[in-house]
Amino acid sequence: MTVVANGVAGNYHLLKLTPADGRVLPEMEPGQFVEVDIPDSKVTFLRRPISINNIDGGDNTLWLLVRNAGAGTAALCNIETGSVVNILTPLGNGFSTDAAKPLLIGGGVGIAPLLYLARKYNRNKVRPTLILGARSRGDLALIDEFKAVGDVFFTTEDGSLGEKGFVTMSDAFTSDYDLIQCCGPMPMMKAVADRARIIGVECEVSLENMMACGLGACLCCVEKDNNGHNVCVCSEGPVFNINRLSW
Repeated sequence: MTVVANGVAGNYHLLKLTPADGRVLPEMEPGQFVEVDIPDSKVTFLRRPISINNIDGGDNTLWLLVRNAGAGTAALCNIETGSVVNILTPLGNGFSTDAAKPLLIGGGVGIAPLLYLARKYNRNKVRPTLILGARSRGDLALIDEFKAVGDVFFTTEDGSLGEKGFVTMSDAFTSDYDLIQCCGPMPMMKAVADRARIIGVECEVSLENMMACGLGACLCCVEKDNNGHNVCVCSEGPVFNINRLSW
Protein backbone atom coordinates (compact mmCIF):
# COMPACT_ATOMS: atom_id res chain seq x y z
CA MET A 1 0.00 0.00 0.00
CA THR A 2 1.18 3.51 -0.81
CA VAL A 3 0.71 6.26 1.78
CA VAL A 4 -1.14 9.05 -0.01
CA ALA A 5 -1.62 11.23 3.08
CA ASN A 6 -0.42 11.37 6.68
CA GLY A 7 -2.01 14.15 8.66
CA VAL A 8 -2.61 15.03 12.29
CA ALA A 9 -6.12 14.48 13.66
CA GLY A 10 -6.32 15.66 17.25
CA ASN A 11 -3.63 13.73 19.16
CA TYR A 12 -3.58 11.09 16.42
CA HIS A 13 -2.31 10.63 12.90
CA LEU A 14 -4.63 9.78 10.04
CA LEU A 15 -3.00 7.64 7.38
CA LYS A 16 -4.64 7.26 4.01
CA LEU A 17 -3.36 4.41 1.87
CA THR A 18 -4.10 3.10 -1.60
CA PRO A 19 -2.93 -0.14 -3.28
CA ALA A 20 0.51 0.43 -4.78
CA ASP A 21 -0.34 -1.70 -7.82
CA GLY A 22 -3.52 0.20 -8.61
CA ARG A 23 -5.89 -2.63 -7.73
CA VAL A 24 -9.27 -1.91 -6.16
CA LEU A 25 -9.36 -2.40 -2.39
CA PRO A 26 -10.99 -5.67 -1.30
CA GLU A 27 -14.34 -5.67 0.48
CA MET A 28 -13.91 -4.85 4.16
CA GLU A 29 -16.41 -4.77 7.01
CA PRO A 30 -16.57 -2.30 9.92
CA GLY A 31 -14.74 -3.77 12.90
CA GLN A 32 -12.21 -5.68 10.83
CA PHE A 33 -8.56 -4.68 11.09
CA VAL A 34 -5.24 -4.71 9.26
CA GLU A 35 -1.78 -5.90 10.31
CA VAL A 36 0.85 -3.34 9.31
CA ASP A 37 4.51 -4.15 8.82
CA ILE A 38 6.62 -1.35 10.27
CA PRO A 39 8.98 -0.27 7.46
CA ASP A 40 12.73 0.14 8.07
CA SER A 41 12.44 -0.50 11.80
CA LYS A 42 15.35 -2.10 13.66
CA VAL A 43 13.47 -2.40 16.95
CA THR A 44 9.96 -3.42 15.86
CA PHE A 45 9.74 -6.95 14.49
CA LEU A 46 6.03 -7.73 14.67
CA ARG A 47 3.25 -6.21 12.61
CA ARG A 48 0.90 -3.80 14.37
CA PRO A 49 -2.90 -4.37 14.35
CA ILE A 50 -4.83 -1.22 13.40
CA SER A 51 -8.61 -0.87 13.12
CA ILE A 52 -10.07 0.08 9.76
CA ASN A 53 -11.18 3.68 10.24
CA ASN A 54 -12.82 4.15 6.86
CA ILE A 55 -12.87 3.00 3.24
CA ASP A 56 -13.23 5.74 0.65
CA GLY A 57 -14.43 3.99 -2.47
CA GLY A 58 -14.21 7.15 -4.55
CA ASP A 59 -10.49 7.57 -3.89
CA ASN A 60 -9.84 3.83 -3.37
CA THR A 61 -8.23 4.68 -0.02
CA LEU A 62 -8.03 2.89 3.31
CA TRP A 63 -7.97 5.14 6.39
CA LEU A 64 -6.08 4.20 9.55
CA LEU A 65 -6.33 6.32 12.70
CA VAL A 66 -3.10 5.78 14.64
CA ARG A 67 -2.28 6.82 18.20
CA ASN A 68 1.40 7.20 19.04
CA ALA A 69 1.69 4.63 21.83
CA GLY A 70 5.07 2.98 21.26
CA ALA A 71 7.90 2.33 18.83
CA GLY A 72 5.70 0.74 16.17
CA THR A 73 2.92 3.29 16.10
CA ALA A 74 5.46 6.14 16.42
CA ALA A 75 7.11 4.90 13.22
CA LEU A 76 3.72 4.87 11.48
CA CYS A 77 2.90 8.37 12.68
CA ASN A 78 6.16 9.62 11.19
CA ILE A 79 5.93 7.81 7.86
CA GLU A 80 6.20 10.07 4.86
CA THR A 81 3.65 10.52 2.11
CA GLY A 82 4.66 8.38 -0.85
CA SER A 83 6.13 5.61 1.30
CA VAL A 84 5.07 2.01 0.71
CA VAL A 85 3.93 -0.19 3.59
CA ASN A 86 3.03 -3.87 3.60
CA ILE A 87 -0.29 -4.78 5.21
CA LEU A 88 -2.47 -7.85 5.67
CA THR A 89 -6.17 -7.11 5.22
CA PRO A 90 -9.00 -7.62 5.85
CA LEU A 91 -8.63 -9.59 9.08
CA GLY A 92 -11.09 -10.69 11.75
CA ASN A 93 -14.86 -10.46 11.99
CA GLY A 94 -16.69 -7.15 12.16
CA PHE A 95 -19.78 -5.55 13.62
CA SER A 96 -23.37 -6.32 12.70
CA THR A 97 -24.81 -3.73 10.35
CA ASP A 98 -28.51 -4.62 10.33
CA ALA A 99 -29.73 -2.77 13.43
CA ALA A 100 -32.63 -0.37 12.93
CA LYS A 101 -31.65 1.95 15.80
CA PRO A 102 -28.00 1.45 16.83
CA LEU A 103 -26.03 3.26 19.52
CA LEU A 104 -22.29 3.40 18.81
CA ILE A 105 -19.96 4.11 21.75
CA GLY A 106 -16.25 4.78 21.47
CA GLY A 107 -13.48 5.82 23.83
CA GLY A 108 -10.10 7.27 22.86
CA VAL A 109 -8.65 5.65 19.75
CA GLY A 110 -11.50 3.13 20.07
CA ILE A 111 -13.63 5.59 18.13
CA ALA A 112 -11.68 4.61 14.99
CA PRO A 113 -13.84 1.72 13.65
CA LEU A 114 -17.08 3.54 14.43
CA LEU A 115 -16.71 5.99 11.54
CA TYR A 116 -16.82 3.26 8.90
CA LEU A 117 -19.56 1.50 10.87
CA ALA A 118 -21.69 4.66 10.90
CA ARG A 119 -21.15 5.13 7.18
CA LYS A 120 -22.27 1.54 6.56
CA TYR A 121 -25.47 2.30 8.45
CA ASN A 122 -25.95 5.43 6.35
CA ARG A 123 -25.93 3.25 3.24
CA ASN A 124 -28.86 1.37 4.79
CA LYS A 125 -30.69 4.68 5.37
CA VAL A 126 -29.96 4.55 9.10
CA ARG A 127 -28.44 7.49 10.98
CA PRO A 128 -26.93 6.11 14.20
CA THR A 129 -26.46 7.83 17.54
CA LEU A 130 -22.86 8.00 18.75
CA ILE A 131 -21.35 8.67 22.17
CA LEU A 132 -17.65 9.50 21.89
CA GLY A 133 -15.59 9.83 25.04
CA ALA A 134 -12.04 10.84 25.93
CA ARG A 135 -9.95 12.48 28.63
CA SER A 136 -10.17 15.87 26.90
CA ARG A 137 -11.22 17.48 23.63
CA GLY A 138 -7.72 17.05 22.18
CA ASP A 139 -8.08 13.29 22.49
CA LEU A 140 -11.04 13.18 20.09
CA ALA A 141 -10.35 13.04 16.37
CA LEU A 142 -12.42 13.47 13.19
CA ILE A 143 -15.23 15.30 15.00
CA ASP A 144 -16.67 16.84 11.83
CA GLU A 145 -16.59 13.49 10.02
CA PHE A 146 -18.56 11.85 12.83
CA LYS A 147 -21.12 14.65 12.93
CA ALA A 148 -21.73 14.14 9.22
CA VAL A 149 -22.77 10.50 9.66
CA GLY A 150 -24.65 10.42 12.97
CA ASP A 151 -26.13 12.24 15.94
CA VAL A 152 -23.10 12.70 18.16
CA PHE A 153 -22.81 13.19 21.91
CA PHE A 154 -19.46 13.82 23.59
CA THR A 155 -18.15 13.10 27.07
CA THR A 156 -14.77 14.21 28.40
CA GLU A 157 -13.28 13.60 31.80
CA ASP A 158 -12.24 17.24 32.14
CA GLY A 159 -15.45 18.68 30.70
CA SER A 160 -13.67 20.37 27.77
CA LEU A 161 -16.21 18.98 25.29
CA GLY A 162 -19.75 17.77 25.89
CA GLU A 163 -20.78 16.27 29.21
CA LYS A 164 -18.19 15.94 31.95
CA GLY A 165 -17.68 12.31 32.89
CA PHE A 166 -17.66 8.90 31.23
CA VAL A 167 -19.62 7.53 28.27
CA THR A 168 -21.86 5.50 30.57
CA MET A 169 -22.99 8.77 32.20
CA SER A 170 -24.20 10.32 28.94
CA ASP A 171 -27.85 11.30 28.74
CA ALA A 172 -27.91 9.54 25.35
CA PHE A 173 -27.16 6.14 26.94
CA THR A 174 -30.73 4.86 27.24
CA SER A 175 -32.79 1.80 26.38
CA ASP A 176 -34.16 3.41 23.20
CA TYR A 177 -31.89 1.35 20.94
CA ASP A 178 -31.96 -2.17 19.55
CA LEU A 179 -28.16 -2.64 19.58
CA ILE A 180 -25.17 -1.05 21.32
CA GLN A 181 -21.79 -1.35 19.61
CA CYS A 182 -18.66 -0.35 21.46
CA CYS A 183 -14.89 -0.06 21.13
CA GLY A 184 -12.39 1.42 23.55
CA PRO A 185 -10.36 0.65 26.68
CA MET A 186 -11.32 -2.61 28.39
CA PRO A 187 -12.65 -1.00 31.62
CA MET A 188 -14.88 1.27 29.53
CA MET A 189 -16.22 -1.60 27.43
CA LYS A 190 -16.97 -3.69 30.52
CA ALA A 191 -18.83 -0.72 32.04
CA VAL A 192 -20.81 -0.31 28.82
CA ALA A 193 -21.57 -4.04 28.80
CA ASP A 194 -22.80 -3.93 32.40
CA ARG A 195 -25.10 -1.01 31.66
CA ALA A 196 -26.36 -2.63 28.46
CA ARG A 197 -27.40 -5.69 30.47
CA ILE A 198 -29.14 -3.53 33.05
CA ILE A 199 -31.20 -1.65 30.46
CA GLY A 200 -31.82 -4.78 28.40
CA VAL A 201 -30.14 -3.86 25.10
CA GLU A 202 -28.04 -6.27 23.01
CA CYS A 203 -24.37 -5.26 22.93
CA GLU A 204 -21.33 -5.94 20.77
CA VAL A 205 -17.78 -5.00 21.75
CA SER A 206 -14.59 -4.85 19.70
CA LEU A 207 -11.71 -6.16 21.82
CA GLU A 208 -8.23 -4.68 21.61
CA ASN A 209 -6.19 -7.54 23.08
CA MET A 210 -2.49 -7.69 22.27
CA MET A 211 -2.13 -9.31 18.85
CA ALA A 212 0.95 -10.56 17.04
CA CYS A 213 0.08 -12.66 13.99
CA GLY A 214 -3.52 -11.57 13.42
CA LEU A 215 -4.36 -15.01 12.07
CA GLY A 216 -5.04 -17.10 15.20
CA ALA A 217 -1.71 -18.94 15.14
CA CYS A 218 0.28 -17.40 18.01
CA LEU A 219 -2.50 -17.54 20.65
CA CYS A 220 -1.33 -14.37 22.41
CA CYS A 221 -4.68 -12.56 22.08
CA VAL A 222 -6.98 -15.15 23.69
CA GLU A 223 -10.03 -14.18 25.74
CA LYS A 224 -12.24 -16.38 27.93
CA ASP A 225 -15.70 -17.10 26.55
CA ASN A 226 -18.79 -17.78 28.66
CA ASN A 227 -17.87 -21.48 28.85
CA GLY A 228 -14.39 -20.77 30.16
CA HIS A 229 -12.73 -21.65 26.86
CA ASN A 230 -10.08 -19.56 25.17
CA VAL A 231 -11.07 -17.84 21.92
CA CYS A 232 -8.67 -16.00 19.63
CA VAL A 233 -9.68 -12.37 19.44
CA CYS A 234 -7.95 -11.85 16.09
CA SER A 235 -9.63 -14.70 14.22
CA GLU A 236 -12.94 -15.21 16.08
CA GLY A 237 -13.33 -11.51 16.85
CA PRO A 238 -12.32 -8.84 17.41
CA VAL A 239 -16.07 -8.14 17.64
CA PHE A 240 -18.07 -10.28 20.05
CA ASN A 241 -21.57 -10.18 21.45
CA ILE A 242 -21.08 -9.70 25.19
CA ASN A 243 -23.21 -12.80 25.88
CA ARG A 244 -20.42 -14.90 24.40
CA LEU A 245 -17.78 -13.56 26.79
CA SER A 246 -17.03 -14.44 30.42
CA TRP A 247 -17.69 -10.85 31.46
